[in-house]
Amino acid sequence: MEVGLMQRQWVEYTKSLFLEDFLDSQFIELQKLQDEGNPDFIAEVVSLFFEDSERLLNDLTAALSQPDVDFQKIDGHVHQLKGSSSRCLRCLQQLKQEICLVKNKLENLFRMEQQIVAAGGSIPTTELIF
Repeated sequence: MEVGLMQRQWVEYTKSLFLEDFLDSQFIELQKLQDEGNPDFIAEVVSLFFEDSERLLNDLTAALSQPDVDFQKIDGHVHQLKGSSSRCLRCLQQLKQEICLVKNKLENLFRMEQQIVAAGGSIPTTELIF
């Protein structure tokens, strides 16, 4: 595929991620930190975030699945979760699904970036999107 076309697709896809609130100004700040010496910087940061998130979600799932839930312990991790353990579990399942959706969208974005670079192009700056 032609580099210019891949770059335009990347711009359109990234724009849609901003419009759908999958990306925000923090993504632009991360882009500013990325340079040619470390072209995978953003993907590495996001990967670490997902690893930490998955670990936290697994810990919360295990804690909420106990017969005698220690809500003070849960509160220490996620004080926003309130209500019964079943309600917390439903919220946790929804959060897991949303994280999976974001992960898939960002993996697709990074795959597009790799294809652009492999074809000899460069990643457009996010400022060009809007």
